[in-house]
Amino acid sequence: MATETSSAADAAGPGMPQLNIDTFGNQIFWLVIALLAIYFVLSRVALPRIAAILAERQGTITNDIAAAEDLKAKAEAAEAAYEKALADARAEAQRIAGETKAAIQADLDVAIEKADAEIAAKAAESEKAIAEIRAGAQEAVKEVAKDAAQDIVALMGGKADAKAITAAVNARMKG
Repeated sequence: MATETSSAADAAGPGMPQLNIDTFGNQIFWLVIALLAIYFVLSRVALPRIAAILAERQGTITNDIAAAEDLKAKAEAAEAAYEKALADARAEAQRIAGETKAAIQADLDVAIEKADAEIAAKAAESEKAIAEIRAGAQEAVKEVAKDAAQDIVALMGGKADAKAITAAVNARMKG
């Protein structure tokens, strides 16, 4: 039974120290000391570092946004300058094309006038040559007609005089 009494006394003993009412004052004191120590460490060391990092990040973000806006403005200005240069280049190309077209047309007009003059000169030469050939052909036809008329008269047994044959051929040639 002695064992039973010692186990009962142990069970009725102080138990868990945290729940012992006799030590509550001491426990509360050390709890307050620990919380104050944690508060001072956090407020003096950890929180200022965290605040500095957050401020630095905010500053970096603000600077990056400002730099991005600046670069965006520069890009827009560069795009506007590019568009203006492109428009100027197109206008210059149109002007050069117009001038070139006008110069080519002027050269073409001169070449056409020269070709027309050469064609007109050759046409005049050709018509002169044709007129000479016609005149020569008429003379040749007259000669052939005179010879043929003399031969026909001679074959028929008559004697033809050259003046009469020439007068007859000339009268017939005139119409």
